[in-house]
Amino acid sequence: MTAPVEQPLLLVSVGTDHHPFDRLVSWAGAWLDSHPGRLRCLMQTGTSAPPAAGAAQWRAYLGFDALQEAMAGAAAVVCHGGPGTILGARHMGAVPIVVPRQHRLGEHVDDHQVAFSRRLAAQGGEIHLAETEDGLHRLLDRVAAEPGAFRAGPGDRATAGAVREFERLVDGLVGERPGPRAGAR
Repeated sequence: MTAPVEQPLLLVSVGTDHHPFDRLVSWAGAWLDSHPGRLRCLMQTGTSAPPAAGAAQWRAYLGFDALQEAMAGAAAVVCHGGPGTILGARHMGAVPIVVPRQHRLGEHVDDHQVAFSRRLAAQGGEIHLAETEDGLHRLLDRVAAEPGAFRAGPGDRATAGAVREFERLVDGLVGERPGPRAGAR
């Protein structure tokens, strides 16, 4: 008798920011609900509302080692646009699917995740950018069909390029801020 084949793991992480990111949890949960049994899913939900019952195994927070282990073993990592999470996923061999948090939706204090994610996506190969629910669902369809497509080869863990891009982005943002006014204390 053959042992049952375990479905590929999908890791969804909203990070640890105190702002809820219900949009990502909802989008991923909707795909999982409409594709039962295609992927196993572990969601790290933070302060977001948890997924519907049965859609995924979830935890509000994962410790660093547990998150790294899940990233290393996942067929695909779906995450917010936090530079630390993206770099961690890349370091663990994943080419993450990134859904950046948006300020206008109350998901973060500004749109640095949008700017950073778009820059990385424009470079090609660093991340897969999903800014719409349909875009995320198309990428999850591909994960189910080709689980290995979202893993980087051992020599292609381009964290150095992502770090350089993050530094450039931060330098650009800091350079755009006005300095202290004359006479201000």
